[in-house]
Amino acid sequence: MKIYHTSYLEISKSALEHNLQFLKNFIGDDVKISSVVKGNAYGHGLEVFVPLAENCGINHFSVFSADEALRVHNSINENSTVMIMGLINNEKLEWAIENNIEFYVFEPDRLEKALEAAKRIGKIAKIHIEVETGMNRTGFAMDQLPAVFQLLKNNSSHLCFKGLCTHFAGAESIANYYRIKKQQHVFRKVIKKVDAAGLNPEQKHTACSAAALRYPKFQMDLVRLGIIQYGFFPNKEILIEYLTKKKENQNPLQRLISWKSRVMDVKKVKTGEFVGYGTSYLANSDLKIAIIPVGYAHGFNRNLSNQGIVLINGQRVSVVGTVNMNMITVDVSNQVNSVKKGDEVVLIGKQGDLEISVSSFSEFSEQVNYELLTRLPENLPRLVVD
Repeated sequence: MKIYHTSYLEISKSALEHNLQFLKNFIGDDVKISSVVKGNAYGHGLEVFVPLAENCGINHFSVFSADEALRVHNSINENSTVMIMGLINNEKLEWAIENNIEFYVFEPDRLEKALEAAKRIGKIAKIHIEVETGMNRTGFAMDQLPAVFQLLKNNSSHLCFKGLCTHFAGAESIANYYRIKKQQHVFRKVIKKVDAAGLNPEQKHTACSAAALRYPKFQMDLVRLGIIQYGFFPNKEILIEYLTKKKENQNPLQRLISWKSRVMDVKKVKTGEFVGYGTSYLANSDLKIAIIPVGYAHGFNRNLSNQGIVLINGQRVSVVGTVNMNMITVDVSNQVNSVKKGDEVVLIGKQGDLEISVSSFSEFSEQVNYELLTRLPENLPRLVVD
């Protein structure tokens, strides 16, 4: 394996297969899974992950914006669907319609421009009407819906009412329970209005990963699953709730991602010398340190200075000194096996009997799982492993 980069990511196919089987068993056969791949597939590499997911039976992908939709479109086979949940500029609506890319509509201007584009190119636009139920972000307000419904009825030959949708405001936290229950009540009212208008969307969808687990009645026709397919519960609260309900004691998910590098150099530091920039670490005894070519430019947070952990030769070793842009130093003085240039370094993942989880890495760096993963540089190689 020839890697020119300072570190690389491994993406496990068997872990994805395991997670998807768990999700299919939990959700059931009647609910379609849309794989959410925004944020470079949550850092897993969009062009690597999408074909891998297709090979595991997924054929529906959700993204935030048109640029992500283009990347997915160029990575999928003709039987898969792409859905834009957020930004697409009006001038790109024609491109989306021409390529059968579905998209949310949540304000009048996009709806009107989508209709114009569909008429202009003579092809039906597949749209998902997003409604405002209480998150107060994007979505048609209740008083806007009569005009929306009328336009849909009058232009059924140009607009396909593919979906009716909303998004819950923090389903991962029980603190939002009553707010989300109110959202669900509003969405039920919207469904009644849709029915009364004589419209029939092909799909109704509201649930992200947390909502699919916590509010199973709102899985509806489709669930938009992001973080959970990659092997992470949205937070500890959802994991504990799941384990308690199922009377299990082991996380049923498997993490897909591992982050690895190699030792770049090994050297000695004498007692009383400082390590790295400034005076943040003073050697209280003679040390042997290893230099790793990974720093905050690669996603190894500066907050991990003097407290981060990596694995070398199956042992935990500590970061000493300040995390640099491109390098960290670790104390290998107590290594049973002598560390040498070229030895594998695990930043996230398993080595021998030990593991550094994304959650532990995140807690040290004061980031949430989502933030850490999506900040992993896009140019790091992603390698699919079994």
